Amino acid sequence: MLINKKLLDEVTARAKVNERLRMNFNLHDSLEAKAQRLLNALEPGTILPVHRHRHTAETYIVLRGSIRILFYNDEKTLTGESIIDPKQNEYGIHIPAGQWHTLEVLEPGTVIFEVKDGPYAPLQPEDILHQVP
Repeated sequence: MLINKKLLDEVTARAKVNERLRMNFNLHDSLEAKAQRLLNALEPGTILPVHRHRHTAETYIVLRGSIRILFYNDEKTLTGESIIDPKQNEYGIHIPAGQWHTLEVLEPGTVIFEVKDGPYAPLQPEDILHQVP
């Protein structure tokens, strides 16, 4: 499978009409795969709760657009942020297992390549940091 502008445009078009303003395009064969590899098309205004993955690190590579990654501690305090924008020679970020994080989409048509260990595990209530200022 070729990952090209046509594919990014198709996934972005689906994200724009999705009520969540984002759409995954899985590259792994199943939710049980040991490596979860996907394109994630994201539009400004999508809401991604502050969350963590206790058992896997996560890597984002921005293919198009830009995002701001925000890091928090257990006390819900913002501890750091990074803007990932290929136009500024910032291409991706690796998020360690257990790190509280979220992202903000800065440009329409943003698409990231995302990788984390599988199998897929939905976020549990204890992995969402509620009421972050």
